[in-house]
Amino acid sequence: MKFACTMFLATLIAGVSFSADAAGTPEQRRACRADAMKFCREFVPNVRKVTSCMERNVRRLSPACQAQFK
Repeated sequence: MKFACTMFLATLIAGVSFSADAAGTPEQRRACRADAMKFCREFVPNVRKVTSCMERNVRRLSPACQAQFK
């Protein structure tokens, strides 16, 4: 689930098109979009760096986004 959420964040912010599975679910997109922009914008579109950033900031993420990383 982490990978799908992060892939969505990277593709959403970068405007890159990937398959629906890689883009995450609508729930994941809603849950993490604002947090990704707030905490990890400088790492987009590098999926690995966005993932690391989100994981480093997991305690600062909204409860809905935190749930996507469990």
